Amino acid sequence: MCGIFGIFGVENAEKYAFFGIYALQHRGQESVGIATSDFESIKLVRKPGLVLSALREEDLENINGHLAIAHVRYATAGRSGGFNAQPFLKRTPIGDVAVAHNGNLVNFKELKQHLQSQGEEFDHDSDTELFLSLLGKGREVPKDLTLHPRDQEILPYIFYVLSKVKGAYSLLFLLRDRLIAVRDPYGFRPLLMGRMKKALLFASESCAFDILGAELWREVKPGELIVVDEAGIRSYKFSKPQRKAMCIFEFVYFSKPESFIFNRLVYGIRKKMGQRLALEDDVSADVVVPVPDSGIVPAIGYSQEKGIPMELGLVRNHYVGRSFIEPTQELRDIRVLMKLNPNPEVLKGKRVVVIDDSLVRGTTSKKIVSMLRRASAKEVHMRIASPPVIGPCYYGIDTPTKEELIATKFSVEEIRKFIGADSLRYLSLEGLRSCVEDYKDFCDACFSGIYPIEVKQEPQRVR
Repeated sequence: MCGIFGIFGVENAEKYAFFGIYALQHRGQESVGIATSDFESIKLVRKPGLVLSALREEDLENINGHLAIAHVRYATAGRSGGFNAQPFLKRTPIGDVAVAHNGNLVNFKELKQHLQSQGEEFDHDSDTELFLSLLGKGREVPKDLTLHPRDQEILPYIFYVLSKVKGAYSLLFLLRDRLIAVRDPYGFRPLLMGRMKKALLFASESCAFDILGAELWREVKPGELIVVDEAGIRSYKFSKPQRKAMCIFEFVYFSKPESFIFNRLVYGIRKKMGQRLALEDDVSADVVVPVPDSGIVPAIGYSQEKGIPMELGLVRNHYVGRSFIEPTQELRDIRVLMKLNPNPEVLKGKRVVVIDDSLVRGTTSKKIVSMLRRASAKEVHMRIASPPVIGPCYYGIDTPTKEELIATKFSVEEIRKFIGADSLRYLSLEGLRSCVEDYKDFCDACFSGIYPIEVKQEPQRVR
């Protein structure tokens, strides 16, 4: 996962990009970058760390422009710090081009090896660089597409790139005088359009528009490419219709509850997950305790459906980031201890139902159960508002290899013993699918093992 943001047609575009990408900080905490253009040249700043601490006023003053793209990186592999920070910028046959990418390419290795055999040199170890390295290697215009005169020199190069890559990609290209937004034919990752007076915006989630007072317009459609420049907006459908494969894990964990993605409000879907989990459950308890923050909304649904009061039995330190997106298990463990503190007033002597969004490796759940027992909870019943994770994600989420996934090696009862809970229950796959309309339009491969795009070899994940 990553967060991407773009804006065209405002003075001080870099400042709008700063606030827009700050609203998407939950999608990546490894690094931040902003690329801008003043219609003459592209300027770039990239820093390791969080948006507010990494970027300073002088950084923004040095990249003043009228159009911009921005990125927060979610690192799962590859070198850390600012080395793979996006956007990437490169001189190409169509001029300087910057790109910001959310997703993962499943044919990254073979494409990179092919380009290297032709003498192409790479500056990063992220698959995002392929989008720039392939520019200039060929030209292509999809059948039945008539290009606007302003696009005839540029888009054939980009369409060629899109014909070569496979996998998940929501993209923002920044050229000297235009923004280009692209979403892969399966629609794995969200990408939305917004309007703010005369400006046009793009973002991974609608919450980035809210912070700027912008209006949500629509989604970029799967297989759609949109060009924005001083002549207006032009849309092209570059791919034949594919089955949709929107990432259902966006609803489980990543997107903010107030966001609108995939033509749905996240809050409503996440609450339904808790309600359905309650309907599938027969436990008796005194209190429902969410694991902050992503367990809160399903816990509301569970509590209301069961008629059991919800209390803040775990209090989060909001100055600590998400444990799931730390690159090593040791760092994830430390983050859990830093970010959550038990509330004995709620827990002492109580039968507690703990609601979390997912259980991947099991180590976080084990620490939470232990924490609740130390706070004198009488019983601890762990409830997971999603099914067991049985397959790694090859499309941009940091689920580990199959061998590291606890649900692939142990039964539910064995996992219960490992985490130390009195009972453990997951939301069923059928239950999860029932929470979204047209579930066949979603990718749930991490829960079902059914992958919409064949993966011949496990790709390097460096998002």
